[in-house]
Amino acid sequence: MTYLNPVRHITFDAAGPYRLAEFWAEVTGYALEDSDPADSEVFIDPGQPGVPGLLFVRVPEGKTAKNRVHLDIQPPTGTRDETVERLTGLGATMVSDQRRPDGTGWVYMADPEGNEFCVERSAPERAEADQAARAAQA
Repeated sequence: MTYLNPVRHITFDAAGPYRLAEFWAEVTGYALEDSDPADSEVFIDPGQPGVPGLLFVRVPEGKTAKNRVHLDIQPPTGTRDETVERLTGLGATMVSDQRRPDGTGWVYMADPEGNEFCVERSAPERAEADQAARAAQA
């Protein structure tokens, strides 16, 4: 049986959809579709079937409360800390640092328009920790 993900897009309200789409294209590696900075809707495409894209839609009102849903980012390469530094350079801000001395935890951040997201340990960091845990049990 083939599974079809029913989620087509994850949509962000935005004051500046193009600018926010540029930021998230850098975060995710998704492709910024042909758009103009004046467009009221901007889409970034994951380029993989069954994976939701991110849609940014211009709205007149600003963000007024904490998001009820957020994205958790697991960097595919590098480290969590390198990713936090890179995203800060792109305009993200740190909201709360939940990193622990043992390397677990996450960093709670906000994009340039204040939408919250978390940066977790990267895939290589998780694999290394799993390998170390298995070795300690042997």
